This record gives sequence, structure tokens and C-alpha cells, in this order.
Amino acid sequence: MQTADFERVYDFGNLYAGFLKARRGKRGKASVAKFEANLLEALCLLSEMLKNKTYRPSDYFVFRVYEPKERIVMTNAFKDKVVQHSLCDNILEPAFSRSFIRDNYASQPGRGTHDGLYRLEEFMRSYFFERKAKADAERKAAGLPPVPTQDGGYADGWVLKCDISKYFYSIQHEPLKQMVRHYFRDPDLLWLIDLIIDSTENPGIPIGNQTSQWFAVMYLSGLDHFVKEKLGIRFYGRYMDDFYLIHEDKAYLQYCWREIEKFLAPLGLTLNNKTNIFPLRNGIDFLGFHTYLTDSGKVIRKVRRVSKCKEQKKLRKQRVLLDKGKITMEKIRQSYGSWRSHAEKGNCYHLIRETDALFEELFSDYLTKERVA
Repeated sequence: MQTADFERVYDFGNLYAGFLKARRGKRGKASVAKFEANLLEALCLLSEMLKNKTYRPSDYFVFRVYEPKERIVMTNAFKDKVVQHSLCDNILEPAFSRSFIRDNYASQPGRGTHDGLYRLEEFMRSYFFERKAKADAERKAAGLPPVPTQDGGYADGWVLKCDISKYFYSIQHEPLKQMVRHYFRDPDLLWLIDLIIDSTENPGIPIGNQTSQWFAVMYLSGLDHFVKEKLGIRFYGRYMDDFYLIHEDKAYLQYCWREIEKFLAPLGLTLNNKTNIFPLRNGIDFLGFHTYLTDSGKVIRKVRRVSKCKEQKKLRKQRVLLDKGKITMEKIRQSYGSWRSHAEKGNCYHLIRETDALFEELFSDYLTKERVA
């Protein structure tokens, strides 16, 4: 007899909801149109295949992407996307997310990159003013007057910034399956999850799968608890495989580095060569921004220089593609608008004005035609 959890995966209504999500932004694709043309039959067949355990994932389509760095992406068939939406939305997300710490930012509703940035800002500000309050209390107890804020050195401290080497490609199937079994015991549900995990070679899970996003977020959840609860690091945040620790003692962060490496080893993971300990005053590169703390306790957030250069280079390339008829002005506007909205989350007034001017310069003839029309 199958359990209610597994029944929710192949429930017709949940599969239909999964179809609607999988279809977003893809209605022009032939595979989606074919599935939708026979929607009732396709969903009923998919439900029966899952119920009878005759469902098998299709072969992956493999391609490379080069932004923000070169990666191999494996995308699955549309029917598999429907199944994974139903599995993730109804089973994985509610079960996994209950065990996540507050400062695990990836893939979860209400979290994300902007939440991670605001939390880093809160951490920096708390770090600064807690040090100031402690120093003021000590000076007061010693009968000494407080020092001016900017002269107190309250921004002094250290950051351990970590990044996992080839994270998605290094995730081991067996440890992942054992972690999943901490959340679920239903053999029918585990059959489907194992089937998806083993649909690619070990180690590694495909970047293009929706389940992979949840598996990747969950795979390091134990590390989150280890850093917060065992190592006692209060100022810690993680977005997928990119995470930081802030502490006033450099030697203690060196110890944390060694302990984190020991924790990762059984999972088949290693820290890459970008992992480093550096002064907090230098600021932290995290989620596309460089965030730093001033001597007065102000937190400044700037778009990383590499992001600025890439966007300006991209606009020039788009001008060439526009002249060749390979891209529309509407697509360029959408692309630039996305970057501009991202930049507005930082203290980037002058950068935005500078890039707006470049946009106006590059596309002035098209913009003039639009204004006249």
C-alpha cells in the first residue's frame, strides 16, 4: 500500500500544477506544445507510470554555458520537469526547509540573493556596534571616557570566505541518499528519489534539474548547523556552496577552516583555492556585490568591478547583434533592466548613471525613433 506522500507526487492535480510551472517561459518549444496538445492523456499516463513504478527519466540533453563561468548543464525532458515540480513542491521543499537554518539563502521562498545581502549588512552592523558597546562598557568601568566611534577600531576583524570546488559535480550519491532517508522512510517515495539521483553518473547531480537545486541546498545543511552550533559562529551565511564566517579572532577562523575541511571530506567535497582568511576591513564579495564596513559603522554595498565590466561589454556586444538582426531592442531593454535592478540594491548611484549614459549612447538612434513614435 502506497503512502500519502507518494500519492501526492502522482496526484493528477499536483501533476497539473507541476505542468503549469514547468511550462512558464517555454510555451514556444515543440516538446511543450506536444505535451500540452495531449495534456489530459499525458498527465494521466504520467500518473499511472509513477503509481505502477514504470516511470523512467529520459536521457539528458547536455550543453555548456559560459556565464558567470563555464559549466556543463544537463536538462531533462519536459515530462521529467513536470514530475520534479510535483515532487519538489509537495514533498522535498516542505520537508527540507524545516531543518534549514535562517542563514541558508538559496532556492527558498522569501530568501534569495537580496535576503542574503541584507543579512550580511545586518551582521556587519551588529558586529561593529556590539564591539563598540563592549569597549565603551569596559572604558566606563575603568573610569575612562569613550573614544570617538571612528577611532575605536570596531571594524577590525577577520573573514573566512569559502567556496566548494565543483560543487554540483562532486556531490556523492550514497551520502545524498542517506541524508534523504533522514527525512523520508516511505520506500515508494525513496524509489523515485533514488531513481532521479542515479539518473546521472556518480559523483555529481545535474545542474538543470529542479530536484538538484533542493538536493544541493540540503547537502550542506549539516555544515550550517555544525558552523553555527558546534563552532559557535554567529555571523555566518551561505548561498549554495558560497559561504562566509566573520569573527574577531583570526586564529579561531584558522581552526574553523580545518574543521570545515574535515566535515566536508566524507561528503566528497573540498574547498577550492579561492578560500581565504582576510581582514573584515577589506570587505566581502558575496552574491554579486562587494560589501564593506567603514570606521563609523556604515555598511557600503557596491556592484563588483567584474560585474560592471561585464555589463558594459555585454551592451556593446548587444549593439552589434542588434545591427545584425539577431536580437531585438525589447530583449536588450529587458536584459539591461535586470542588471540595473540588481545594481539598485547597492550604493551604486554613480555607476548606474554612468551605465545609463553608455546605454543611451549605444542605442541613441533606436531610442530617438521610439520617442518620436
